[in-house]
Amino acid sequence: MEFSLFAHMERIDASQSHDQLYDEFITLCKMADDGGMRAIWTGEHHGMEFTIAPNPFLSLVDLSHHTKNVRLGTGTVIAPFWHPIALAGEAAATDLMTKGRLELGIARGAYNYEYERVMPGMDAWEAGQRMRETAPTLRKLWAGDYAHEGEFYNFPSTTSTPKPTQSDGPPIWIAARDPNSHEFAVSQGFNVQVTPLWQGMDEITSLMDRFNAAKAQFPDKSPKIMLLHHTYVGKDEQDAADAITDLHKYYCYFGAWFQNKRPVSQGLIQEITPSEMAENKMVTPENLARDLTIGTAQQVIDQLKRYEDLGYDEFAFWIDSGMTSERKAASLRRFIDDVMPAFN
Repeated sequence: MEFSLFAHMERIDASQSHDQLYDEFITLCKMADDGGMRAIWTGEHHGMEFTIAPNPFLSLVDLSHHTKNVRLGTGTVIAPFWHPIALAGEAAATDLMTKGRLELGIARGAYNYEYERVMPGMDAWEAGQRMRETAPTLRKLWAGDYAHEGEFYNFPSTTSTPKPTQSDGPPIWIAARDPNSHEFAVSQGFNVQVTPLWQGMDEITSLMDRFNAAKAQFPDKSPKIMLLHHTYVGKDEQDAADAITDLHKYYCYFGAWFQNKRPVSQGLIQEITPSEMAENKMVTPENLARDLTIGTAQQVIDQLKRYEDLGYDEFAFWIDSGMTSERKAASLRRFIDDVMPAFN
């Protein structure tokens, strides 16, 4: 099993400047590169200080100048926010500028808050259909002279300019959850990204079962699957317990953004009080301690071995957590130094 880092700038208040947040983001990514991780993933979000990432291609091009070996992935672009020609061209240009290091993760998006602002009237179903129409056009546009007539997009013969550096273009990954999404990805020869969020081992197993079922339907395909999961390697059990408190707060804010009911000002959602967090029964500290990849180095190794035994090809260390950069860096360092060596 290989390892990668999933990271963004993030804040829930204005106590840190964007300059400081970006410097901290670069520092974590350089650690991942120096530590031998396979890839760095960063995504696309709009108007949300919770996840500051308006265009992942910009971040990845800059990261290519701060790193040497690590692959650079979009985790993920929101397909319905892009015209296929624009997405193919920007991805190809990014692949060129990063000297062939791009991996292209694609999703339908998750937040109604963003749909309302970027594509008013679009719902998750339509977003998914747009993603399924867009993704298969990319390799055809990279090959060139491709005309398209679809439900959402129509264009005459077009060629991506520039062409990507990698033969056949960057590897494509699809964010998948339900069986139909796994089937779509595998049928097209795309890799699969999955995240169980806070739902734990049962969901991690179920997601792999869905992937394996899709592979059985298309035995001529050989896709990979990556598990994205919140991770913290504590210096001791108390440090790991403290991380649970931080991640409980993170998931309370995550859920509030997802529900799209609280007021937002200057890109910051209205503060969630301790009593409101205590009343949140969807995510509790006890469940997060059981279901996230958190613990001492040996405890994390044991959890990762279970994922590896299920057949996961890659594990993405999801570092967004609301923690200080110092704590994030210390956890990542322990992961690189104490956890990764336990795997080939």
